[in-house]
Amino acid sequence: MILLVRHGENDWVKKHRLAGWIPGVHLNEKGRQQAQGAAERLAHLPIKAVYSSPVSRCLETAEFLAKPHALQVVPLEDVGEVRYGQWEGKKIKKLAKHRLWHAVQFFPSRLRFPDGEALREVQFRGIQALERLSGQHQKDMIVVTSHADLIRLVLAHYLGVHLDLFQRIVIAPASVSVLSLMPDGPVHVLRVNDDGPLEVPPAPKKKKKKGKKLVAKGRGGSDEEE
Repeated sequence: MILLVRHGENDWVKKHRLAGWIPGVHLNEKGRQQAQGAAERLAHLPIKAVYSSPVSRCLETAEFLAKPHALQVVPLEDVGEVRYGQWEGKKIKKLAKHRLWHAVQFFPSRLRFPDGEALREVQFRGIQALERLSGQHQKDMIVVTSHADLIRLVLAHYLGVHLDLFQRIVIAPASVSVLSLMPDGPVHVLRVNDDGPLEVPPAPKKKKKKGKKLVAKGRGGSDEEE
């Protein structure tokens, strides 16, 4: 049983920039609260190991998750962030004008970031990492703390969804997705983007809408890039 947890929020989200592997991008106060909330929700589970992307915001989230179980966080590079190459650190608004942005949105299986990774490579290394961990922890429940895109990519694989459609999967900050990988047996995706109870969405800032509708925050929440 593998619990895939996205890191909590950081200030680069509000800046609308790709943080990538840039060091020193830490959880903000809201991100720490999100990580603590996830830790409390998982505290009663028999978690035997906590692995994490080596990126700061993931390691910090993983520390919250590991503490109730008295576990050490194990960094694992293969579940790290996409290597965006020349796009790393750039503003989304500026990147959206780039000719490759169309490929990012509609044909991600064919995209390679300039001087960076192809998303198909990210998906493959993520799958390989989870399969290795499954072999090492055949009877255990473990946590893997990672990033929105990598989690979406591996979930797409196990759900049988083509890579070009992976962005339809929403992964909110500090949400939990659950995989059951049986040794030489079936795969079950038990939960996706579980991050809390039902609640009324916030009202739009500029446009007025009539009425309110209940939605599942854990299945339709925000999906910031970083």
